[in-house]
This record gives sequence, C-alpha cells and structure tokens, in this order.
Amino acid sequence: MKTVRFERHEGLGQIVLANPPKNLIGTHFSECLREAVRQASDSDIRALLVRSEGPNFSHGGDILDFIDLDFNSWRTFICEMNHSYRAFEALQIPTVAAVRGAAYGGAFEFSLACDLIVAAENCTFWCIEPSVGTAPVAGAVQRLAERAGRAIAARYAMLSEPMSGATAGQLGIAAFVVPEADVESTAADLAKKLSRGPTKSYAAIRALLKAWAAGGVPGADSVLLDITMPLHGTEDARRGRTSRVEALKRGVEPQPVVFNGR
Repeated sequence: MKTVRFERHEGLGQIVLANPPKNLIGTHFSECLREAVRQASDSDIRALLVRSEGPNFSHGGDILDFIDLDFNSWRTFICEMNHSYRAFEALQIPTVAAVRGAAYGGAFEFSLACDLIVAAENCTFWCIEPSVGTAPVAGAVQRLAERAGRAIAARYAMLSEPMSGATAGQLGIAAFVVPEADVESTAADLAKKLSRGPTKSYAAIRALLKAWAAGGVPGADSVLLDITMPLHGTEDARRGRTSRVEALKRGVEPQPVVFNGR
C-alpha cells in the first residue's frame, strides 16, 4: 500500500498522505513521496495541493522504523527525505498545504516547503526533535526564520514549543487560518484557483522569492529582469493585455482573464 500517492484532477495535482491516523514518516513514506513528487514533476499540472487522509497531517517520524539504523543508514535516509522536499520546492508551480491535526517534525518541515499553508486554527505545528535531544533535519529552522524571523525560529525550535494554527497565522507562517472543518475545502478552492491562473507568472514570483531568501533584496533585484521580462512574450500575457486594452477602450472594467498557463 502506498502511504503517499499522487492524484491528478485536470490541471490540479494532489499529493496525499495516505496512512491515517498518524501518517508517520518512515522508509516506505520516503520511497512513496519520491515517486509522488516525480509523478507531479512529469505531469503538466498547474498547481499542487498537499493534503492528508484521517485527522492528522502527520505525526512526523516513525521512530520505530529507524531507531535501529546505524549512522550511515540514518544519514542516507535523511538525505533522501531532503532530496524529495527540495525537489518538491523546485517544482515550477504553486503549492498549497492543507494542515489539520498534528504536523510534527518532518511533517511540519514538509508544510514549510509549500508556498502557502492553509491551517486549521486548532492544528499543532511542532519542531519535536529538540525535545528528544536532536534537531530539525529537513529545513524547519531556516524556513521558520525566513517566514517569521530569527527570534521566532529560535523560540519554536530551541524550546520545542508547539505552535497552534492560529499562532502560525499571526506569525505569517500560515497564509490562511480557518476552522478545522473548512481546511480541505479552503485549500482545494485556493489550489484550484491557482491552477487556473497565470502559471508562468507564478513561477516567476516563486523564483524571485527564492532569490530573495538566498540573497535578500539585492539578490532578487539582480535577477529581476531576467526572470520577469520573458513573461511579456507569453500567450497568457498577450491575452491579458489585449483584454485590458479592449475594456479600457470601451470604458468598462476588464473581465477576468482566462489563462492557459502558456
């Protein structure tokens, strides 16, 4: 049985954590995630939703699965997880995480690899690793700092302090915070909207955010024109400009543009 699977619904892809109730991360999870990310990459989807079956996004690492691994095997397992997370981040489409229940350890890190997090107000994000004498190994510390600042990252990582979805929203870690019952529908609606949007524009915005994360405003400015100027020759941009010009000539508000992602 696949504990992670890829689904496609027209232009929207989904990566589903499918081993409820805890959706634990272990060796099989790693293998299934790698395959799901590859399938998403090979498809022509225009947005990707990460969701879970059962009450929890994931309780994080399955310690019984890897507690007896020697150092080299453990390091290889973590390297493979990081490779899948970074390959996921490298997709040139917007990504949305729908988080309910628990998002502990590596699951918290997976959600932070998404562009936008839709969180239940009562869900729990938790850098659990320091509570057992280790540290986040798949990007949580630096991605928390990127979203919310160094002090917040230090607090929630060093103190291993659980964070509610409501707090994640207040800190800018979650983009949307909704009642638990509305998480799936809100995230799906958002992902569908993105899947019908200007896909190449989204890719450019994501690239600028990555450049900013690596080199600040000067780093993003240094690649700004190279990233954005090619957009002006795309089919979507031509359609968008034409629609706006025609509306202005008629003295009316432009209608929403139909984008094809090209």
